[in-house]
Amino acid sequence: MTEAALSVQLYSLREALAVDREDTLAHLARLGVRRVEAYGIVEGGVSLAESLARHGLHSPSVHAPLVGAGEDGAATLDEVFDAAVRLGAHTVFEPMVWGEHWRDEDGVRRTADRLNRAAAAAASRGLRVGYHNHSQEFHHSIDGRSAYEFFVSLLRADVVLELDAYWAAVGRQDVPALATRLGGRLRALHVKDGATGVDPFLPDSPQGGLGQVPAGQGQVPLTAALLAATSLELAVLEFDEYEGDLFEGLAAGVAFLAEAGIR
Repeated sequence: MTEAALSVQLYSLREALAVDREDTLAHLARLGVRRVEAYGIVEGGVSLAESLARHGLHSPSVHAPLVGAGEDGAATLDEVFDAAVRLGAHTVFEPMVWGEHWRDEDGVRRTADRLNRAAAAAASRGLRVGYHNHSQEFHHSIDGRSAYEFFVSLLRADVVLELDAYWAAVGRQDVPALATRLGGRLRALHVKDGATGVDPFLPDSPQGGLGQVPAGQGQVPLTAALLAATSLELAVLEFDEYEGDLFEGLAAGVAFLAEAGIR
């Protein structure tokens, strides 16, 4: 693993941010966090950039829809890239492409083509684009490999990846082995932990909560995945849901990454 930096996906704190953005960001900064991964960047506008700066935070990566940009009321690529530049980000990750796009080769090719077009547009703005996975990309196989890895093979060389270790494990992947195969494309890792038996993207999955826990306390082989990610730039803590105190959970994650030399 190269020298990666700690970040926190702000989606983890969406409810707290909606109540009091300034207090939430101040609390995050008190944990020693200096980098975040923003979402809702077009809606957040200038005020989000100003709030982050007030608390000594910056957002080197962001999440924003790219594949469906400009459709059904979604922000256009220009709007997304303008917002990313305003935040000082260098990478925009597509956060979610729904399951129907991963069922067959044509759907995967269309998705890759749209992300490649977004990458070409981003490059002219001095930005990179990338892809963040859930479990659904691993539900189907194409030519003997997962739809996800087939998708990766179709991407431009300058498109990078943010591997969500938890969702890959839920998708029954050997996460460290997958990280090794992704090689230099893998620049960010969502450091997320928990039980891996519930997959809400499968209709026949057991019902119940996700059971996410602080990093290092669940079933996801995070330490091995971090070691396998030899080109990693960002280790991003995230909870999709968490039953305890979020700041305590994030503090435990900060400590877990600090033991690995990631701050």
